[in-house]
Amino acid sequence: MDFSVDVSLLLTLCISCLFLFLGVKNFIWKNGNLPPGPRPLPILGNILDLRGDYVKTLMNFRRTYGDVCTIYLGSRPVILVTGYKAVKEVYVDRADDFLARGDMPSFDACFMNYGIILTSDMHRWKELRRFSLSALRDFGMGKKSIEEKIQEEAACLVTELRKTKESFFDPRQLLSNSPCNVIFSIMFGHREEYDNEELINVIKLVFQTFRTISSPWGQLYEMFPRIMWYLPGGHQEIFKNLNKLMAFVEKKIKQNEKTLDPDNPRDYIDTFLIKMEKEKTDPQSEFTLRNLVCSTLQIFFAGVETMSNTLTYSFLLILKRPDILAKLHEEIDLVIGRNRAPMLQDRNKMPYTEAVIHELQRFVDVLPLGVPRRTTRDLEFRGYDIPKGMNVLVILSSVLKDPSCFPFPSEFNPQNFLDENGEFKKNDAFMPLAAGKRICLGEALVRMELFLFFVTSLQNFTLKSPIPLEELDIMPDVSGLGNIAKPYQIAFVPR
Repeated sequence: MDFSVDVSLLLTLCISCLFLFLGVKNFIWKNGNLPPGPRPLPILGNILDLRGDYVKTLMNFRRTYGDVCTIYLGSRPVILVTGYKAVKEVYVDRADDFLARGDMPSFDACFMNYGIILTSDMHRWKELRRFSLSALRDFGMGKKSIEEKIQEEAACLVTELRKTKESFFDPRQLLSNSPCNVIFSIMFGHREEYDNEELINVIKLVFQTFRTISSPWGQLYEMFPRIMWYLPGGHQEIFKNLNKLMAFVEKKIKQNEKTLDPDNPRDYIDTFLIKMEKEKTDPQSEFTLRNLVCSTLQIFFAGVETMSNTLTYSFLLILKRPDILAKLHEEIDLVIGRNRAPMLQDRNKMPYTEAVIHELQRFVDVLPLGVPRRTTRDLEFRGYDIPKGMNVLVILSSVLKDPSCFPFPSEFNPQNFLDENGEFKKNDAFMPLAAGKRICLGEALVRMELFLFFVTSLQNFTLKSPIPLEELDIMPDVSGLGNIAKPYQIAFVPR
């Protein structure tokens, strides 16, 4: 972690308080037969080993301790799993052993184990996931209807980009509007105009929350949530923003309740409300108002930030590489031309574009730490004894940048997904949004959106930078839970 002076002072205060109330002499580490790892300090855990680039530091433990090791986030032991083979064991080969959701203190303080994505309650997760997959399919997920919605939003995006009249601007907000409207239509039954204040504010709240959780403030809270909860600092913005987003979802639910037609559900919220009514006499039902609010916000939050962050980062990478942009333009013109809208079926005829899009997701590495898991039983894993309820941190970045899986692991290079004949080749290590039973609900939607928004934009525009390309910095501005691109300026010039 790259702590600023104020974070360092706050940490000193935390340490003083902890030593005062707990006492070092009474603190005993019990490691048992857990995997090896860096020696922790009493109460502080491995905080001194986590200085600098947080994600790279975690990945570097692999060199010393192997694919599986133990670190302590404060007093909380966490199993780190790195590298494609070990991660595949966790996600796929032994999925049921690692299927529960792990601790995420920054989110847990708000959601309190409710909702579909961030609950560790296996019964709740299974019930809500089964329902949500069905509901999302009913409203177009994976169907032609959602493709048409994305195409419509892509056309709106092109219109807005033309309005910039080749001027340089920070594209994050504009590029976020389109994917936000797609998820809006599924969850809330409608889209918003791009200048709608509520839409703009919600996107900003989602981004600011994700950025803060990924920052040193968020990392510090993840280590010491009990003490940090009571202390001032940047982490307090996480809870303020999440509460505002909860209020936004609650308002949408109340609006739906007033106009609900049980025979004609309009969106995810309507479908959940209808299910709530059917099970209102069942005291064990997971279809409660609390789960509706939390599930809706969690799906919406993940859908907006994953896609908008990937799209924003992707245009920075392509801006940096005009040689790749030229090849993309050539393939787009050959397969699609400039007079019709791109379609998903075009992907099969566009191997270079498909390789570039996969490489964008791999290099952006939007969730480098994945989302924590928890063991569902006492188990033996690679010669170590891991108890039930142990937090497991699967480092997706170590898979996406595994040199045994990708020929150019550390650079942005479409050849990672092309064979010797220039044809697209799949790679089992491509898992930017996890894999297995608990893979991101919207993984297919993200792939659809990225192709259609990206290709439609490049069909209509070339890209221009206000500074020399060698000065463009493509390294993350923040790297923690998420990788977030540094702010940049770009111009979309009509072709």
